[in-house]
Amino acid sequence: MDKQALRERAWEAIRAAGAARFPGVEGRVPNFVGAEEAARLLAETSEWRSAATLKCNPDSPQLPVRKLALEAGKTIYMAVPKLADPKPFWRLDPDELTVAPHQAVSIKGAGRHGRPVSIEEMGPIDLIVCGSVAVERAGARLGKGGGYSDLEFAIATEAGLIGACTVIATTVHRSQIFDDGTIPVTEHDFPVDLVVTAEEVIRTETGLARPAGVLQDHLEASRREAIPVLRR
Repeated sequence: MDKQALRERAWEAIRAAGAARFPGVEGRVPNFVGAEEAARLLAETSEWRSAATLKCNPDSPQLPVRKLALEAGKTIYMAVPKLADPKPFWRLDPDELTVAPHQAVSIKGAGRHGRPVSIEEMGPIDLIVCGSVAVERAGARLGKGGGYSDLEFAIATEAGLIGACTVIATTVHRSQIFDDGTIPVTEHDFPVDLVVTAEEVIRTETGLARPAGVLQDHLEASRREAIPVLRR
């Protein structure tokens, strides 16, 4: 089964479970019932407690993660939509913010209250929290198909901001967990170390390789031209 068919299957599974929440699931990282509980369970892990700096996706189901991170005094990097700015990340530092965490963690809030930063202005990332459409207990992950999470990971890896010790986590509804070997993995896909639902923390102990940087031959020329950091 190809990736798009698997996405359709995952979106249908979360609808069938009665776990879909606003703004819907189709074509996106699905917001799910239990996202707050999954965030709290992630925040109880040793990987979370030892992390000072996170990179987190801007999607709705991970908003509780971003809020808990700021409340815990952690710095967050959120990508500018489509990496379209020469400074492609917003830095949300609790020591710099003048508003409450819940006001800064949405896309609009991050754009208003976060500080735009270039790759060179960023510090090492301890924990990545990514959104997923589907995952496996063995660590394979399927995104919504835009490819921007993979690019963010590759760019930050090539810049030395992500290393072997950087933990990758995702929060999902249990209906989004597929049988191992279901999700096809390509060279630019990154695996996850932690899969967290409202009910459990799964340490994947994945044997899947991480991309070592940007794979130029996987990029369309139009995308390279549209993203300043790649163009540079």
